Amino acid sequence: MSEEVAPHTHFQYADATHQSDTAVAGMWLFLASEVLFFGGLIIAWMFCRHWQPAGFDAGGRETVLWIGTLNLFLLITSSFVYSSGLAFMEAGNIRRLVQCCVVTMAIGTLFLLLKFYEWHIDLSENLFPAGPFKITGTDAGGARMFWSFYFVATVLHALHMIIGVGLVGWVAVQARRGAFDDGWYTPVEVVGLYWSFVDIVWIVLYPVIYLVGRG
Repeated sequence: MSEEVAPHTHFQYADATHQSDTAVAGMWLFLASEVLFFGGLIIAWMFCRHWQPAGFDAGGRETVLWIGTLNLFLLITSSFVYSSGLAFMEAGNIRRLVQCCVVTMAIGTLFLLLKFYEWHIDLSENLFPAGPFKITGTDAGGARMFWSFYFVATVLHALHMIIGVGLVGWVAVQARRGAFDDGWYTPVEVVGLYWSFVDIVWIVLYPVIYLVGRG
């Protein structure tokens, strides 16, 4: 990198390239720990489903398919929009980066609103695993287990989404303040990695929650 990026380099790094590589590697390490976290949850989900397939299928058929599908397309679109913003940043177009961040935040907020609405539907139909439960009979135990995993997984994902929306908003604010230029935009890349990971988690959860029981 050229000398003009030196002001962005903190004292503990040899140069701007070292700082950028360290930040990106640190995010990859963090995401690896997140993979272990969500991976353990999904493996436990699959293991329990193996022993209660009928109950899990009965529970899965009660999910709101149209909301899950719409949210899937929303997150895929958001990743494309944010990636476009990163491409604009590489070309030095900060204004377009800010616009892409705003659109990404709007899509993420819409995802969360739809998820809150879906939870409202779930609770109103007595699908919360504790207390009175909609599904009865021999499949009730497996269905309760499915909905236990469902709420744990979707709440954790929603928390990650909220953090992601906040980070994208931070990128937009910093970009408007002139904190980035075409020679240094590592935070934009790092936040992009996090946002893409959150999207990928939903892509994995979507078939497990909404499709397997219906198949």
